[in-house]
Amino acid sequence: MTHVENELNSQPECWIRAAEQAERHRGALPEPGERVAVVGCGTSYFMAQAVAALREGTGQGETDAFAASEFPHGRSYDRVLALTRSGTTTEVLELLGALAGRTRTTAVTADPGTPVASAADDLVVLDFADERSVVQTRFATTALTLLRAHLGLHTDAVVTDARTALATPLPEGLVQCTQFTFLGRGWTVGLANEAGLKMREASLSWTEAYPAMEYRHGPISVTTEGTATWMLGTAPDGLAEQVRSTGALWIEGGLDPLAELVRVQRLAVAVAAARALDPDRPRHLTRSVILAP
Repeated sequence: MTHVENELNSQPECWIRAAEQAERHRGALPEPGERVAVVGCGTSYFMAQAVAALREGTGQGETDAFAASEFPHGRSYDRVLALTRSGTTTEVLELLGALAGRTRTTAVTADPGTPVASAADDLVVLDFADERSVVQTRFATTALTLLRAHLGLHTDAVVTDARTALATPLPEGLVQCTQFTFLGRGWTVGLANEAGLKMREASLSWTEAYPAMEYRHGPISVTTEGTATWMLGTAPDGLAEQVRSTGALWIEGGLDPLAELVRVQRLAVAVAAARALDPDRPRHLTRSVILAP
């Protein structure tokens, strides 16, 4: 079994631990009413998108999400929350350094023995969710679970759904598809983006991701037999029928959207295996992007 398979299979237990620790980390995480920016790179950026939509949707304060390299320094925030598994990503460290002394910062990381520990004002360590694999699975979803619990949005049903996602066979014919599109609404747009990234990283698949209502505005034109269109969350009325009429395989996500992401992670590994690829060694990628000074 690959590292990524071991790690994605451990997610229910990691989520339980993260939810239990949410109260302990409350002082380091955004408070209601704060104006917050959530930043990250790659997978962490897509988790930031989900967190921002969830937090603002619960009325806890204006919340934006940015790739760390695209942070708008002309805007004022009460806190910047950085998600970084490795704690060594250059763009995140440079941003935290630029914000030092003028904006409070919190970093959520898997490794406290890295530069992010001194770069951020507050540190949340999820070392039990660290990973050996290049492709992120459990750290990203565990960090999101911690933040969902902090917002009062996590329930035991999410963990139950994750176990179902790990135990239930993938839909017939899905692995044989040649193109994968992931759709989301609200906070699940970030999850759809992450689902597409997982498929690209692990299995070199042609993948796309969109807000569900945007799918009709052009992207559906490439949908045909051999396409899988996967909805994370509740689909807009009529979209499933429209996609099926193209000949594509429609996947209706019936589990909690975060558990649906676990199913996508399994799909990425399955497609990699079908194509004789090693998901632990994705092409051209390293575990952390560290740029030379």
